[in-house]
Amino acid sequence: MGYNIAAMDLWDDQAWLELASSQAELARATGTLILLPYALEYLAGLHLQAGELSLAAGLLTEAEGLELGIRAETLPYIRLRLAAWRGQASTALNLVEVMMRGARARGEGCAITAAEYATAILYNGLGQYDLALDAAQKAVAADEIVTSSWALYELVEAASRSGRHEVARDAVDRLSERTSASGTAWAKGTEARLRALVDDGKPAEDLYRQAIEWLGQCRMAAHLARARLSYGEWLRREGRRVDAREQLREAYDMFAWMGADGFADRARHELLATGEKVRKRRDDTRDELTPQEEHIARLARDGRTNPEIGAELFISPRTVEWHLRKVFTKLGISSRKGLNDALPSQDREAAPA
Repeated sequence: MGYNIAAMDLWDDQAWLELASSQAELARATGTLILLPYALEYLAGLHLQAGELSLAAGLLTEAEGLELGIRAETLPYIRLRLAAWRGQASTALNLVEVMMRGARARGEGCAITAAEYATAILYNGLGQYDLALDAAQKAVAADEIVTSSWALYELVEAASRSGRHEVARDAVDRLSERTSASGTAWAKGTEARLRALVDDGKPAEDLYRQAIEWLGQCRMAAHLARARLSYGEWLRREGRRVDAREQLREAYDMFAWMGADGFADRARHELLATGEKVRKRRDDTRDELTPQEEHIARLARDGRTNPEIGAELFISPRTVEWHLRKVFTKLGISSRKGLNDALPSQDREAAPA
């Protein structure tokens, strides 16, 4: 499992996916139940960062069902992080208490750091930046492998939004030492977004665009959505409401589909501040295609490739792929072939009733 940790610390989402997936497959194939829960939890952690919260929850449920007394009761690391990404404050804070008690009783200092990191995610999503700042600073100070590095990401956002600009800049510099050594799209996109948060004017806008471009090339859709949210917030404060709406609408749609309700509400409030009317997503509206999803689906149905669709809509091919996965899920199909039946043809739409 140490290789998973190395991939996580290097911001290498592809290696993390391959390692966790292969370990889970090997454990299943050999019937090594004692290792399978660990592999599933590492895989669930990846899907959390990728914004695939429902998939992460399913893997976590499978892992918990396989415990069967094989290993001692574990602390709810991933369960807590899932609640934080979902913006479920009461659930997350209750799990924080469980983590803290268990960590002190068992001497697991890393669990305390994990709890503070998850708390920072929760409060950044809810827009309670002072509380996020306090939690992130504690998680960073522990200097734990992986978790403290990820906590720097939360610290920059919380500090920059709380007016603690020197704290934010220092955190960016510290994190860039790690992301620069990695060189993955996830790492480059992360660094660009965080530098944008502490910059101004055209340099900030260029960095936001770079962040969106890089993060669109990796699996980490949750972080792509956060980059779009930050860029949209910046554009609104620059008085560019039309441009802001484009980014905020994309961020809102992504978060709403993921079930990251705290971040979705934050994006929604920003959209409202631009003067746009926004219908709050409910469980019974999550399966409706957004206008962009329908546009992408029709282009895909008509035989356009992901690069061709991306070039037309000014998004990356991987972002097109991400949207199509959402479309397939919402329409209950498994591939492009199903789009012919799931979407009406232009002729049928134009036909009189």
